Amino acid sequence: MITKGKILITGGAGFIGAHLCELLLEQGHTIVAIDNLSTGSLENIQHLRANPNFQFVRETIDSALVLDRLASEAHTIIHLAAAVGVKLIIDDPVQTIRTNIMGTEAVLDAANRYSCKVLIASTSEVYGKGVKVPFHEDDDRLMGPTTHSRWAYAASKAVDEFLGLAYQRQFGLPVIIVRLFNTVGPRQTGQYGMVVPRFVQQALQGASLNVYGDGKQSRCFTDVLDVVGALSRLISEPKAVGQVLNLGSTQEVTILELARRVIELTGSHSETQLIPYSEAYGPGFDDMRRRVPSIDKIRRLINFEPRYTLDDTLNRIITYERNRFIQSYPTASLAGTG
Repeated sequence: MITKGKILITGGAGFIGAHLCELLLEQGHTIVAIDNLSTGSLENIQHLRANPNFQFVRETIDSALVLDRLASEAHTIIHLAAAVGVKLIIDDPVQTIRTNIMGTEAVLDAANRYSCKVLIASTSEVYGKGVKVPFHEDDDRLMGPTTHSRWAYAASKAVDEFLGLAYQRQFGLPVIIVRLFNTVGPRQTGQYGMVVPRFVQQALQGASLNVYGDGKQSRCFTDVLDVVGALSRLISEPKAVGQVLNLGSTQEVTILELARRVIELTGSHSETQLIPYSEAYGPGFDDMRRRVPSIDKIRRLINFEPRYTLDDTLNRIITYERNRFIQSYPTASLAGTG
């Protein structure tokens, strides 16, 4: 069990970061969130800023002086700052690689200077095309060609893991690697290609739900509350240090079925429309067909089990998006409102 004290969260104004800040504050910790707001939002953390145990710093983690000062005051760093979303990765591959690799190196350097525990949020993308399903943490990985920029994200996050584990082995820095699988929930933006908020927004407005590819690719969507609950427990678990852990749901769904469920739960009359990958992301886009985690390892370590079903999460997202739309456009009509 870690003592109550200051925890630094990089990417703390992002979707996952803001939910994690909320939970850790409720648990009695003092939280410092650093975020340059490139993909995060002040709206996500506005309700926390009056809390005397919360501090927000608007800065990039490339700022060595700021990061050094914040690390010197923390006992734990949870590193969430990264390029997010398929669309952003395709549109800005140079920044994706720089942010992921150089940002993680900067965090590890600062943490090593002050002996902070570090939890690095990695991704299911590191499994690449997947040699076998479900994915186990020690499986071999199959990457697509370097000519497909999609795989730059997977490769950069794999380097993050190598870096973290190297600091742990060479310097004794307490590092935990957590591979997240499609985290979803209220306040997630669809701006960067996130499929669930995009589907919900389209369904509520009666627009076609744009399904990329043939829609038969499957994913396991994990509620953000399950994710942040597990992260808060992992930083308190001594046996997690030096480990690589999958964190996700095992409830698999195709993207076409996801679209149908969103339409049904919103009460929308929307239809689905298949969009070729080349039209959505440009030529040369590559994707994995299935992405299913084995959670045996994290289950043994902290007794993790997802509490929320996909429908539970979708209903919470639908309520959030409906309320947000009504507040912005009070005279507009939405699906399922009468």
